[in-house]
This record gives sequence, structure tokens and C-alpha cells, in this order.
Amino acid sequence: MTRPDPTHADPSACPPAGAPDASSILRIAAFSDGARGGNPAGVWIGAALPPAADMQRLAHDIGYSETAFAAPLPGAQGVDGGWRVRYFSPECEVPFCGHATIALGAALAAAHGDGVYALTLNAAAITVEGRRADDGLVTAALQSPPTWSRPADAALVQQALALFGYAPDDLDARIPPGLAHAGADHLVLALARRDTLAAMRYELAAGRALMLAHGLTTIVLAWAEDERTFHTRNPFAVGGVLEDPATGAGTAALAGYLRDIGWPHGGAIDVIQGEDMGMRSLLHADIGAVQGTSIRVGGSARSLS
Repeated sequence: MTRPDPTHADPSACPPAGAPDASSILRIAAFSDGARGGNPAGVWIGAALPPAADMQRLAHDIGYSETAFAAPLPGAQGVDGGWRVRYFSPECEVPFCGHATIALGAALAAAHGDGVYALTLNAAAITVEGRRADDGLVTAALQSPPTWSRPADAALVQQALALFGYAPDDLDARIPPGLAHAGADHLVLALARRDTLAAMRYELAAGRALMLAHGLTTIVLAWAEDERTFHTRNPFAVGGVLEDPATGAGTAALAGYLRDIGWPHGGAIDVIQGEDMGMRSLLHADIGAVQGTSIRVGGSARSLS
């Protein structure tokens, strides 16, 4: 992953005495392709969340696209009482991150046993499930926040096409550009050809400006291999990351959008991401019939620590 020099942290500054440091962060690759690939995330679990400035500093120091911070909810009795979770990229806090949630599910399963854990985010309540396997991997699945979508504004689509150097006829007419939400806002652009997706290029600063101007967390670039198999790339310039090799929130948003437009998904899609980065990642999304309801996104996770 590539990110610019930080604008929200001074790496030369010493952390306050008693503040958590990078050694307390677990490193887990979510949505791995077996023992390879996946998207690295940081996971911090403690008795109480650190101050926001400390979490931002740690996320910057780790350098992954997101780090999840989790602590038992105040007054919660035991690990089943629920967890307060916040997510930070190297540049800023984000409302929801799918791959960091999968990494957190793996960490909770390792620390507290297999099961389903209730998570309270800044603006939503979700769950994550973690199950340990004999091969050292963990299978994990999250239930996203509720979904919604709407057609993308023509001016935004034009700006996004210009950002990537695409033309209107590069788009797949079966899947019109849309704004999709599953805990965070994403622009969905479906491409007509796999080689167009592979050739994705853009300037990070220009991408960040576009995403900030329109309140986007990522742009989901997708190519449909068939009705239930998609290849995607997810620029995350607003977080200071050129692209992610696996994006659970983007996959949930894409799945919800496909449901909304009546795409013949058959109840689930498989997403291959990160292939063009040399970090092949596998995501699976189960799509319920009722519009607006949560999407279940799952995959494997492996420890990098």
C-alpha cells in the first residue's frame, strides 16, 4: 500500500507517558487467500479506548489502511456484553471498515473463543463472528450496517472518470454508476472490461480532493466476470492509501447496490480483490432479499504478528 507523508501526526513526537504504542497492536491480514494475500489491519484491544489523538497516532505509526480499536462497553458484563469500536486510517477516523472488523473478529476469537461479538460503532451497531480452524486461519464474517443506494450524480461520475482517465464507454451499461452505503459512502463504477480495471491509475492528491468534496470513503471499481463473481479495486485516497487489497465495507456496499438495481446475484456474490497489487484477496457476501438490510461479508484471516 502507498500513502503520502502524514498531515495529522508528527512521527518524531514522543507519545505521552503511559500511552499505548505500536507494540500493543496485533497485525492481521483479513480476507486472505488461504495463507497468502489479504488486507493487513491493525487491531488494538484494551480495557478502555485510548484518547482519539493516541489512536490516530498509532494508526499512522502502523501505516495500514485501517486500525481497529476495541474495548468492552462501559458496564458490560464479560466478553459477551459488547464492544465499543473505532477505526482510524493513517490520515483520519473512518466510520466503518470491513477488513479491520474481520481482523478484530479473528483477534476476539483467539482471545475469548469462537462466537459472535456485538460491536458498537460511532453510528451503527453490528456483529462480527470468528471461528478458529486447525490450519491456524480464522474464518470471520461481519454483518454490515444497513444499506442504501441511489444513482450517482452525472457531474460526480464525469469527475471520477476524468480522475482515472476513463471514458463513458469504459463503463458496464448493465450496472449504472451509483452511490452505495453500508456503513460508509462509496461511489460504484462498474467497468466493461477486466483490462480496464487492471490499468487503473490516478493521482492520490486529486483522488483525495474528489473524495473529500463528495463525502466518499472509497470508490469501488468493479468488473463482473459473471453474475456472481466480481473483480474489484478500491482507491482509498481520503485515508491516505492509494488502494486496498480487500475492502469489506466496499463489498457490502456493492452487494447492497446490486440488490437495489435488481442484479441477478442469486443471493450471494464472490469478490476477488488485490490481484493487480499482487495481494489476492477473497471476499464472500450473502445478500438477503429485503432492500436496506444488512449484508453478511466473510472470509479468512491470518496473523502477521
